[in-house]
Amino acid sequence: MNKAEYLSEVLETHRMSKIEDLVSKFKSKRDEVKSALLENYGSEIYSPFDSGSFKKHTAINIKFDLDIVVPFKKDSSETLENMFDNLYDFLYEKYKDEAYIRKQKVSIGIEFNEDEDGDIVSLDVVPGRELNQDQYIEDKNLNLYVYSQYGFFQKSTYIQTNIHSQIDHIKAKDDERKVIRLFKIWKNSNNEKYKSFLLELMTIKAFDKEDVSGNVWEKIKKVMEYVRDNVEKEDFKLIDPGNSNNNVIDTLENWERSNLSSRMQTIISRIEENSENLKTYFPVNSDFENNSSDNSSYGIKGSTVTASIPPTNQRFG
Repeated sequence: MNKAEYLSEVLETHRMSKIEDLVSKFKSKRDEVKSALLENYGSEIYSPFDSGSFKKHTAINIKFDLDIVVPFKKDSSETLENMFDNLYDFLYEKYKDEAYIRKQKVSIGIEFNEDEDGDIVSLDVVPGRELNQDQYIEDKNLNLYVYSQYGFFQKSTYIQTNIHSQIDHIKAKDDERKVIRLFKIWKNSNNEKYKSFLLELMTIKAFDKEDVSGNVWEKIKKVMEYVRDNVEKEDFKLIDPGNSNNNVIDTLENWERSNLSSRMQTIISRIEENSENLKTYFPVNSDFENNSSDNSSYGIKGSTVTASIPPTNQRFG
């Protein structure tokens, strides 16, 4: 097997353009919710904006997020908890008859009922409040409410972030995006628990620190080698571009960092021993295996693909 050609086919079968009809449904619902937010909150908020993997162009068609960030003004609520609860109450009252509304870690999830095609549209609405009154337009800094519930006990806090900076951090990084998509395919196909944001930052750092060049297999191999050799080091850091005080590698315990290093070595060794093992770690999306497009760009721009929509048991959002 030609490893580079195979991985290129894997990326092709996971393109968002393969599910253009479903993406259109997601975007339509997203725009509907954004309009409802503006109508309800008016001058209490700044314009809601898109974020997540779709905005970063790292989404894959077996699982992707359509996120809406709602920047609230400082004086719109007394506390972050009030802001979070108020948004949940509004979305619940607005969509309770057509969707399941739930509180999540930093967002409100909206899962619309199955439509006539058997499709389920899911959105995440992330409320954030500007740090200082009338400063959001200038600095884009937000505080997010972190909702955590364990049984009958609730433990909550907040985090500071700049989502625009996180998006800008990956702009114009096309080679990095390909590797990130492959890692996400590996993560979702092999039930790995690592956060996509962690894998994203690791990939970008590897490209910054190493000479990552060659074909797509050589690039992802180089990134895996970098992770293998560095993730266990005490001074290894993954600084969140949205908050310089947030070292994302701290979300992993030492044993998890050790496991990740070993995992990278195992993947490299098994593929080098037998290239057929690529199929285990980076499988093609069989729904579109024989339906490749000549369009080399990634995403939905300019696409005329009218492929069938994946089965409803595939979860999106």
